[in-house]
Amino acid sequence: QVQLVESGGGLVQPGGSLRLSCAASGFPLNGYRIGWFRQAPGKEREGVSCISEGGGITAYADSVKGRFTISRDNAKATVYLQLNSLKLEDTAVYYCATRSRPCDITWSTDSGYDTWGQRTQVTVSS
Repeated sequence: QVQLVESGGGLVQPGGSLRLSCAASGFPLNGYRIGWFRQAPGKEREGVSCISEGGGITAYADSVKGRFTISRDNAKATVYLQLNSLKLEDTAVYYCATRSRPCDITWSTDSGYDTWGQRTQVTVSS
C-alpha cells in the first residue's frame, strides 16, 4: 500500500520548535518533490513549503519564511519540516504530499499533488 506518514507533531509553547517528518511506505520517496500543507480549524488548506527531488530548490509561504526550514535526507527517504519560533497561528494539522510538478509558482495550490499523508497535529499554546 502506497502511503505517506507524517510524524513529529505535538503541543508546544509560543516561540518553541518542532521537527516534522514525512516518510513513505510502499514507494521510494527519493524521486519525488514534496510539499507540506497545513489546515487550521475553519480555514482553507495552506501551502507551507515545497522541496525538489534533490533538495536544491525550496519554496516557502510568506507566513513561515525565516521560521520554517524544509529539508530532506534521501538516504533515509525522509523529508523534514523544521518549525522554529512557533506562533499561535501555526496551530493546524500538517500534511505532506508528493508533487508531480516542479516547485514552481503553483506549488502552494492543491494542484499537482498526488499522494497525501495522514497528517500530524501541531498545537501552539501557552
